[in-house]
Amino acid sequence: MQSVSDVLKKFNPVQDKYISREFQAFGIYLSEELNDYKHKSLYIKLAKTVHRSILEKALSYVKDAQTYSSNKGALFMWKLKQLKEAGNRK
Repeated sequence: MQSVSDVLKKFNPVQDKYISREFQAFGIYLSEELNDYKHKSLYIKLAKTVHRSILEKALSYVKDAQTYSSNKGALFMWKLKQLKEAGNRK
């Protein structure tokens, strides 16, 4: 997790005028990594409500997937669902 000072150092008020919280920056980062800009609000909401470690595991899985899926967002959501279910079973 980034400290507040790190986020503020990277904050550009001209480019990032609607990003004021750290979870919003992480949601935008997820949408960029998954090439799914259309659903960036979904990723911001996930960054706010879902534990960061689960999101990072799902993102790591998508990045490391050998089948270069054309729809990385769907693969991310599938893996996220699996990780949530595994956490609920414990």
